[in-house]
Amino acid sequence: MKNNGIGTKLLMAAVTLALALYFGVQTVRYFSDPLSTIPTYHYRVEEAASVSGYVVREELVLPQQTGVLQVRREEGERVSAGGTVAAVYADQASVDLQAQIEALNARMEQLRYAQEAEVGVEVAQKLDVKIRRNILDYRAALTAGHLGDAEKQGAHLRAQVLKRDYTNTDTTDLTVQIQDLQGQVKTLQTQIAGAVRRVTAPKSGLYSAVVDGYEALLTPESIRTMTPSQLQTVEPDPAAAGAGKLVLGDAWYYVTVVTAAEAQRMQDAETPLTLRFAKGVERDLTVTVAHVGQEENGRCVVVLEGRNYLSELTLLRQQSAQIISGGVEGIRVPEEALRVVTASHTGEDGTETETRTIGVYCVMGVEARFKPVKVLYRGENFALVQADPPADREPLRLRAGDEVILSAGELYDGKVILSE
Repeated sequence: MKNNGIGTKLLMAAVTLALALYFGVQTVRYFSDPLSTIPTYHYRVEEAASVSGYVVREELVLPQQTGVLQVRREEGERVSAGGTVAAVYADQASVDLQAQIEALNARMEQLRYAQEAEVGVEVAQKLDVKIRRNILDYRAALTAGHLGDAEKQGAHLRAQVLKRDYTNTDTTDLTVQIQDLQGQVKTLQTQIAGAVRRVTAPKSGLYSAVVDGYEALLTPESIRTMTPSQLQTVEPDPAAAGAGKLVLGDAWYYVTVVTAAEAQRMQDAETPLTLRFAKGVERDLTVTVAHVGQEENGRCVVVLEGRNYLSELTLLRQQSAQIISGGVEGIRVPEEALRVVTASHTGEDGTETETRTIGVYCVMGVEARFKPVKVLYRGENFALVQADPPADREPLRLRAGDEVILSAGELYDGKVILSE
């Protein structure tokens, strides 16, 4: 029994010593040859200039009106020449009478729909589908905070509900109601006659309700003659006023001041520039350089021209933006993962030549494999690279998702770095 006790103790001591030795070796291996990797991924770096400038359009201010003005057009809505953009009422009482007329006309339109529609289950089902769709649109507008759209959706929803109520009403009764409403409308129109006048568009254009005082100062012609100091000191006319304005033509402009070097880079860009506003527009806008002014103290006025989405830009004036003149796309790797491998070659004449290849080591199976790359761009602590494998070594092409080695002690191609 005593011998067995000593044997057990010796066995336990041997196991403990073996475990300590194993963990000690692993600890030494880790600190002497630590393996650290990171996956690669596609990335794009944009060459952009941050600026502040003005959106300029060809604008025609509509004459200011006396009385109560009610706009009849949406912001950015196109109006044909002679089309009504607003109504001017003599007083608030006239406005109230007009509101009553519109409400009665809406009611008659609903009654006529019910009168002309075929009475039956199919009509009711179609209206039910429209009502459900309108409810969803109304809710979406409220959730997005678009109160103007929500008001329109609400009015449309009320009209559909009333139509649904009238689908099962006797048509004889509807005729009597329509005739009664027509009489009320005629009476109100007689009372309001002469108390309202129209504001019409002298030319075709996009309507905008805002007159900001820059309309006569910043025009497509004037911005081409401005110096940087003139543009940076421009102030709106405080006396400017009107019943809105018309944006004419199809083009819009963005004028700003940049350095002479930035202006030259924009002019030399082989593709159209991209304008990205800080607010007001959620999409990138394609623009071209329309004019570069004379240099003044190393800075120039640059006029960019765009021809898309004019109806969405009618409210924009002074805007911060980024002008993107190009970009570089590649595989992003940490700067510390780049390594230079030097190789010597002996020619047939005995001359030795030395080649230096830039690349990264990647984990392939249990080995570290060197993948040559071409550096496209160097940023802060990273680089964008392009795979540059030898023609006969396609497996050494670097791809997005590869695990590049940041640190692993001494590295060489084919080194076993992971135990199977």
